[in-house]
Amino acid sequence: MTAAPSADVVSATRTLCVGAVSYLNTKPLIWGLEDAPGVNLRLDVPARLLEGLQDGRYDIAMLPIIDYQRMDGLRLVPSAGIGSDGQTLTVRIFSPVPIEQIGVLACDTHSHTSVALARVILARHYGIRPRFTELAAEVGDPQRPAKPEAAIARLLIGDKVVQQDGAGYPHQLDLGEAWKAMTGLPFVFAAWMARPGVDLGSLPAELETAKHQGLANVDRIVERHAANLGWPADLARRYLIENMQYDIGPRQIEAIRLFHRLAAEEGVVPAPARELVIAQAL
Repeated sequence: MTAAPSADVVSATRTLCVGAVSYLNTKPLIWGLEDAPGVNLRLDVPARLLEGLQDGRYDIAMLPIIDYQRMDGLRLVPSAGIGSDGQTLTVRIFSPVPIEQIGVLACDTHSHTSVALARVILARHYGIRPRFTELAAEVGDPQRPAKPEAAIARLLIGDKVVQQDGAGYPHQLDLGEAWKAMTGLPFVFAAWMARPGVDLGSLPAELETAKHQGLANVDRIVERHAANLGWPADLARRYLIENMQYDIGPRQIEAIRLFHRLAAEEGVVPAPARELVIAQAL
């Protein structure tokens, strides 16, 4: 007699719910997934994807990399990620005072990883541990420039960063660039993560294919999405091709592990950091 499948394993024959974000930098990774059979693609802000995995709304999500440390049983699926090997353009601190003098950092809370990365870089590279607070609580609507006289530094992420020119903030810090200077490694902001008990079937290969096809269609992505997201077309194209990196290889895995360790040492997540479990061989 053939044993019945375990109840805690979700069959890959059903539709898999895939969570991602709507930022420009994600578009190459989800190329064609909207119409892919067996895939239910849903878009959300990065910080809500963990909750979606926890409550079972998503089977796999492009999860902020720090959130791996906040849920048991996650597996990294190295089909693709969102990272940089230096400057990001879209994860930046804007400050009215020199970076080493920041006393309060008001954070765009849409990305858990960027806030954690700011804590690590400011502590380890600049020797400061400012007070972190939510951006809206300190400066109001994050889409509108804050008054420079407020003397509060701001951490902004995503498409909104290119919509602001940083006027009134003479000191700026790109966190991808700062991480590279501090460690010599690339940085991974988000990666595909699967919740426990999900049989992904052929989905990792489909995600790999979507990435390659998306990068082959950058011009169409820019034409379709850049203007609506506030990007000049030329800048959007350079950003997707030159600033963003989408592969998860050995150096990216090394960087993720280092980031998790440093975040645990800084008290951002419980220590010791969870070991990184990878769903398939690199």
